[in-house]
Amino acid sequence: MVGGIAALLIWMNPQLAAVTLLAVPLMWVLTRWFMRAVEPRYAAQRESVGDLNTRLENSLGGIELVKTSGTEAFETERVSVASYDYFRKTMAMLRLNYVYRPGMELLAGLSFAATFLVGGWWLATDEAPLILSGDLTTGTFVTFLLLSQRFVTPLAEVSNIVDQYENAKASSERVFGLVSIPAHISDREDARPLGDPSGHVEYDGASFAYEEEPVIDGVTLSVPPGETAALVGPTGAGKSTLCKLLLRLYDVDSGAIRIDGQGVREVTIDSLREQVGYVSQGSYLFDGTARENLAYGAFEATDEELAEAARAAEAHEFIEKLPEGYDTRVGERGVKLSGGQRQRLALARAMLGEFAIVVLDEATSAVDTETEAAIQRSLARLTEDRTTFVIAHRLSTVREADRVFVIEGGQVTERGTHEELLEASGLYASLWNAQTNEIEVGAR
Repeated sequence: MVGGIAALLIWMNPQLAAVTLLAVPLMWVLTRWFMRAVEPRYAAQRESVGDLNTRLENSLGGIELVKTSGTEAFETERVSVASYDYFRKTMAMLRLNYVYRPGMELLAGLSFAATFLVGGWWLATDEAPLILSGDLTTGTFVTFLLLSQRFVTPLAEVSNIVDQYENAKASSERVFGLVSIPAHISDREDARPLGDPSGHVEYDGASFAYEEEPVIDGVTLSVPPGETAALVGPTGAGKSTLCKLLLRLYDVDSGAIRIDGQGVREVTIDSLREQVGYVSQGSYLFDGTARENLAYGAFEATDEELAEAARAAEAHEFIEKLPEGYDTRVGERGVKLSGGQRQRLALARAMLGEFAIVVLDEATSAVDTETEAAIQRSLARLTEDRTTFVIAHRLSTVREADRVFVIEGGQVTERGTHEELLEASGLYASLWNAQTNEIEVGAR
């Protein structure tokens, strides 16, 4: 509209059109100044609101710790500081708007007023004012005024467009900054489906480091199909990381991990993770019903299959006692359930899958001894004919494993059956003796 009307004004009377268009370069200068000045302020505002949201999420997510620590005043102060920082940065941005938007409207109004005064003087005196020349008819002047009004209105609206653009630009830069981060774990171009493996897992000199800190150092081990391998050792030894490398949550820096002779980096990620069931210590539940969380990943499962899996994981009884049974909402991260209930629900979810390999990372750490014994019986059914990796600090849960690997400092320092490792009198025997003594003391 601006371009079309400007061309029409110039065609009708180039000299009067110059008066009308005189505000355009001034508006352009003002707009350029605003864009340069407001861009960093919008970026700071978006960063500030992100910090405020993070602070609120942390305070509300950790409300139990806040209350038990008696630190409500401290958290309130931290939220207030973040909120005031957001307020200051918002006001800094708005101050520029308070200059720019009225400035654009003022220039647009002055453009129309100049056209009216110069054209009116020209028409009333029948003499071209200032350095202008020629004649101006009443029809041309009236048409000029009507078009000038249609011309300056969208020019004034440019301020809204520019402001919205800068706001969106600051927000989009944060979004695209995340989107543009390259995926470190991705399929190779020649990756092929894993197929239906028997479950033979091999680690061949596998090494891995977070940043520059070595976590796994040249691990070599082999677990035949259908056997259960236990990974034990002190906290931070690299047990969980070793299993996450199998799932390609991370990639080895050197060496290889193979399933039935196929390197995990040579197969597609989807086909790999379809064959490896993983139950972690921190069982994650979505904000939905118990049924929805149980069926996650096995969406076509029937109610009978869900109930059977829940019974196998000793979860059916407590689910039935919930206010709405399987249709009870469990809250964000399963906040309405106890830690043991969340773990049993996660175990039941794993029992629905048709996996060739199962990884249980401290999967029974949050349940009592009686429930753990019942779950162990269920796990025997889950792991039957499946290659299983069990990570546990309670050695009583792994004594029946076919193979036990002791991990220290990212390396396998001992390997064998439970009885063989006890006879070796190494770290495993020391851990076993310490735990059995604790049990005896507790019993007394």
